[in-house]
Amino acid sequence: MSVDPVLSRIDSTLDDSLERLKDFLRIPSISTDPAYAEACDRAADWLVSDLQSMGIEAEKRPTSGHPMVVGHADGPGPHLLFYGHYDVQPVDPLDLWVNDPFDPQIEDTPKGRVIRGRGTSDDKGQLMTFVEACRAWIAEHGTLPCKITFFFEGEEESGSPSLIPFLEDNADDLKADVALICDTTLYDSRVPAITTMLRGMLKEEITITGPGRDLHSGMYGGPAINPIRVLARIIASLHDDQGRITVPGFYDGVPEIPDEIRAQWDGLGFDHTAFLGGVGLSVPAGEAGRSALEMIWARPTCEVNGIGGGYQGAGFKTVLPAQAHAKISFRLVGDQDPHAIDQSFRQMVQDMLPADCDVTFNSDGAAPASVMSIDNPMFETARQALSDEWPDEAAFIGSGGSIPVAGHFQTLLGMESMLIGFGKDDDQIHSPNEKYDIESFHRGTRSWARILQAISAT
Repeated sequence: MSVDPVLSRIDSTLDDSLERLKDFLRIPSISTDPAYAEACDRAADWLVSDLQSMGIEAEKRPTSGHPMVVGHADGPGPHLLFYGHYDVQPVDPLDLWVNDPFDPQIEDTPKGRVIRGRGTSDDKGQLMTFVEACRAWIAEHGTLPCKITFFFEGEEESGSPSLIPFLEDNADDLKADVALICDTTLYDSRVPAITTMLRGMLKEEITITGPGRDLHSGMYGGPAINPIRVLARIIASLHDDQGRITVPGFYDGVPEIPDEIRAQWDGLGFDHTAFLGGVGLSVPAGEAGRSALEMIWARPTCEVNGIGGGYQGAGFKTVLPAQAHAKISFRLVGDQDPHAIDQSFRQMVQDMLPADCDVTFNSDGAAPASVMSIDNPMFETARQALSDEWPDEAAFIGSGGSIPVAGHFQTLLGMESMLIGFGKDDDQIHSPNEKYDIESFHRGTRSWARILQAISAT
């Protein structure tokens, strides 16, 4: 089946596609607020109806929280699972929006036309690029070029509490050859990307306790242990002079990136001076000998996210505090084991405690990294298809953040994920005045059409 008439239809029906997107965006499907439960249900119904209008078998499936939407469409070639989420972030502070966040508007800006409103980029606009590509395929050829399962979640913005149970209960219905996830961005406005590395996360809050109460520093300073001094020593010991993390065994499972991926990254021309300059910095502060891009995408980190203890009001209160606290997070890569690292970190802290001090730990979650195997020829096929649509060649890239669903697809459904999205760094997701470029929506739809045609031939 030729992709050319599909691309022509996408071009000629762009206005209709944008109107459908506006209808979807008007539904205030905020998953974190129980007051919007009905709206989340309505958004799921909207998607079911839209898929069914194309002849796709689709239904809303209940969970303990907001419903999932699952659809099936037969076709030749490989079986693909497409994932997106229909829920959105809250809109506060409302007074910073230039218009009603659930009354989407198309605007002309110095950088081009955008559609503005909550969910335009995260994730309704992205989700609909794939749906519109499928609509054009069916309209032109009467069928899709691949077998596709559609899977839309309603709790991504609230921690996905129903996702793992749903995947476990519906594994046979959702398994496919590969998953497609649209909740990512372009590398820049000209370079499309397939994200193949997502860092994991480990979070710990530690509390050092010394004396039974705050003490007068003039009376007890010197002989009494100060928990803040103990905590500062622990924090200072977490990195050596070369920026490497000192937790024993921390680098077990950390891989070097392949030469071909390193060459793609070098070709992106990442400017660390401009990147850091945008936030008032100038010199990369991570591991010596590593590029800034490598640090963000492919190297693990240890960061102190917050410190507390003692008097912090105006003026001085000369006390030795009874307790000191720190919130410490680790970004993980490759095959690092978050649970083994957590145990090693806890032991390291305990070994550094002086007499008369105790420590308590409060873990706030741990998840391993997700690294996609790009040996599957579909990955290179999709990269070439993206390159055919955009001005510059597509690249396999990493992500400094985490998208847990990709890891769940690996561990629970046994399949890799291609993370392909068309958002931009300035889309202001989770913030007031969220937007999605019309070019991203249009080229994104055309990109999915090309990818489906290319994968169907593998």
